[in-house]
Amino acid sequence: MKRNVYIGAVILALVVALGIGSVVLEKRAAVQAAGVQAPQFEVDPMWPKPLPNHWVIGMTIGVSVDAQDNVWIIHRGGSLEAKETYGNTNPPGADCCVTAPPVLEFDKAGNLIAHWGGPGEGYNWPNSNHGITVDYKGNVWIGGNGRTVDPKLQDTGASNVPEASQPGAYADNQILKFTKDGKFLMQIGHPFKSKGSNDTENLKGPAKLFIDQKTNELYVADGYGNRRVIVFDADTGKYKRHWGAYGHKPDDTDPGIYNPDAPIDQQFRNPVHCAQLADDGLLYVCDRANDRIQVFKPDGAFVKEQIIEKRTLGDGSVWDIAFSKDPEQKYIYLSDGANEKIHILLRDTLQTLTSFGDGGRQPGQFYAVHSIATDSKGNIYTTETYRGQRLQKFVYKGLGPVTKEDQGVLWPKK
Repeated sequence: MKRNVYIGAVILALVVALGIGSVVLEKRAAVQAAGVQAPQFEVDPMWPKPLPNHWVIGMTIGVSVDAQDNVWIIHRGGSLEAKETYGNTNPPGADCCVTAPPVLEFDKAGNLIAHWGGPGEGYNWPNSNHGITVDYKGNVWIGGNGRTVDPKLQDTGASNVPEASQPGAYADNQILKFTKDGKFLMQIGHPFKSKGSNDTENLKGPAKLFIDQKTNELYVADGYGNRRVIVFDADTGKYKRHWGAYGHKPDDTDPGIYNPDAPIDQQFRNPVHCAQLADDGLLYVCDRANDRIQVFKPDGAFVKEQIIEKRTLGDGSVWDIAFSKDPEQKYIYLSDGANEKIHILLRDTLQTLTSFGDGGRQPGQFYAVHSIATDSKGNIYTTETYRGQRLQKFVYKGLGPVTKEDQGVLWPKK
């Protein structure tokens, strides 16, 4: 009797397993039959090349690609550990290591070709760098989210904790504009001067910037202390307009801890982490800790939104976005530093097609993947903050069928 029961259980388990397997195969076949395609990538484990001068980089907090396909990053030297800064002392405590300058430029081959940055005459360098953008004129813009605490304690937006309980007041209420060789051009806003999300003269922890070539307007995701998008003239710094979630007037009332089961927030939650304009004039905003993208017209009129990984707490799921390089910018690449992956979305519907990446320190894995950009060939560049401290390149391999919801690590094929 026991033997028959055992045999029956085994047969039942096989039937269930075969049933599940057939469902998976049917789903995969349906996807392939539907002709759903998405961009395909492989990590380039040899890019970039090693830095000279024993230089090391800290939290790598921004990436941008210029018109020549050179790749720019900005990092936080103050986030390095003691063992990573032995070479900073005089005399050096050891052969390794030395803090690299904040702004680094790489050519297409991964060679370091320029470097500069830090405090200087006539401007207020951020306590904690955040975001870098090279505009269509070749100018370099940076923001910052520093507070009045040690930069080593700066996070990149753990907004599952109410802002009021986080340490320090925001010191970085400004954005800076430089030439490509680091000559200072303009500052908008002043440290410690912010009056909140409806202040038209100062920022408060600006996260990322975008410059519209058609109108020469500067869009700022503002950001860590404020809850808005704000727009300035990119030449004069003159204020144009600003808005909050759904196009509402921003409200700085503390919303408390994010709850995925609560009614959806009617305001942005800190940080507002990106504001990226597509060629068709739609502006995509990263409401990071609310796990959503909101889309607007350039005047702030709300168009639509999409939730990404709704149950992501802590840092949130929507960190930064970049567009594919086809004429229609058909796809969005979204960096998710909490779930440690890159999501690939259809831009028109905001539907997620697939994702790649995994948590870890090997090439193709991520530790707090933060910023993302694409070059003219469609390659993706990512940076990692916290202890990630690196820049990675993912080589575009053309379009291919979507066969997996999550592709994992995109190691080069032999």
